Amino acid sequence: MIKHFLNLEWKQYFRSSYWQKSMALNILLVFFALYFIVMFLGLGFGLLFIIKKAYPDQDPFVIANGLLFYWFMVDLIMRFFLQKLPVMSVKPLLTLPIKRSTIVHFVLGKSAFSFFNFLPLFAIIPFSIMLIKEGYETSQILPWMFALIIVVLIINFLNFIIEALSSKTDLPFLPLLATVGVLYGLEYFHIVSMTSLVGDAFIGISNNPVFILIPIALLAIAYAFNFKILREKLFLDSGLKSKVTEVKAADLSWTNRFGDIAPFMQLDLKLIWRNKRTKSSVFIMVIGLLYGLFFYPQPMYRDMVWLFPFIGIFVTGIFLINFGQFIPAWDSGYYKMLMSQNIKYEQYLRSKFVLMILSVVIMLVLSIPYVYFGWKILIAHFAAAIYNIGVNSHIMLYGGSFNRKKIDLNQRAAFNYQGTGAVQWIIGLPLMILPMGIFALMNWLFGFEAGIALLILLGVAGIVFHKKLMKSITQRYLDSKYKMIDAFSQDN
Repeated sequence: MIKHFLNLEWKQYFRSSYWQKSMALNILLVFFALYFIVMFLGLGFGLLFIIKKAYPDQDPFVIANGLLFYWFMVDLIMRFFLQKLPVMSVKPLLTLPIKRSTIVHFVLGKSAFSFFNFLPLFAIIPFSIMLIKEGYETSQILPWMFALIIVVLIINFLNFIIEALSSKTDLPFLPLLATVGVLYGLEYFHIVSMTSLVGDAFIGISNNPVFILIPIALLAIAYAFNFKILREKLFLDSGLKSKVTEVKAADLSWTNRFGDIAPFMQLDLKLIWRNKRTKSSVFIMVIGLLYGLFFYPQPMYRDMVWLFPFIGIFVTGIFLINFGQFIPAWDSGYYKMLMSQNIKYEQYLRSKFVLMILSVVIMLVLSIPYVYFGWKILIAHFAAAIYNIGVNSHIMLYGGSFNRKKIDLNQRAAFNYQGTGAVQWIIGLPLMILPMGIFALMNWLFGFEAGIALLILLGVAGIVFHKKLMKSITQRYLDSKYKMIDAFSQDN
């Protein structure tokens, strides 16, 4: 039966429209995979020399074990945001005489062969080889290496457990970040030495291999818990049960002042607040507002004036970036119906534009306290906001005309790459890098004031020519209308 599952997976992958239509993106992902493999290989072979240079008077094996705590925390966070449980089209299988346990075992076994589990091997195995060549006993290093591989699988299954338990919340990443933050705080403030606990545990396994039974037992428990969760959800009617909720109607009458685009704005606001993915994007605005606190309090960044507009673009344009990059894919679920109505496409696009502009203004006002770190920062944020309004808003709308991927609004927003294509990656260059490059060049040649003036001038130019730009963008959407209808009608 597993052989048949593998055959079905192979055919599904290479016959899917995603494979045929996203060949360039698949090639790009292969290059990224090769890049990370080379980086991990370099880390595996070079880590011993790095530790020796940084800690010449200490045992490098002990130091490496102390660093495992940080690796496990980062690995768990990255997996939570980037890794998803492998899926199968299981509903047709549930009508056949196939045991549900067989299907669940296959899905969980498939997750063990994830790239996230193979990638650490390119660092673990070379580093183990280097330790043996350094003179450490093979009988000491091999149990240690196998223990690390087992922990990688534990983190793999632990990630799916965390996702399953937190998937019903609007901000599922907060419990994980809070837990990791507490553990890191215990280490940072010397309350409990987490590095010593983890390091001593793995040194204990290397000295007494029988202790490897402990991580094996933990792996079995994590697997069994995942099996239980998935098996309980594996029913034909598992998605038919309706959830009864209290309807909360918001007063959106204030949008009427925007005239003929008010109905579209109301629909967008309802869509944003009633769906998990769009709602999470609003909460991410808080993270964007606090983005500057990662840089401005640090003395080393206060002299990097060329970085201020980049931070300003991100802080004032966080909603513009998150919401704008998926226009009109937010409406992909009912795009065909929407395009069959007697509406003006320019009104539809203008409502998106106004929402983005309002968000930029709100974020600019909320970011005013950054003046505490210097008046140049406030001026840079103001210039970045003008640039966002006049330039980046139009770039976002124009880039949206190339969107061809459907979006599931019920999935989380943080690090969710569903609906992401090559357009979203390419559009980041003029969106973020271009204004920073322009400002950096003008600041280097003529000074801070000249760089700020040029950003404001470009933004004002975009505002002045807004109607002409919108006319051109609208025509681009009309030309792509039927291609988008066809793309959104398919399941990627």
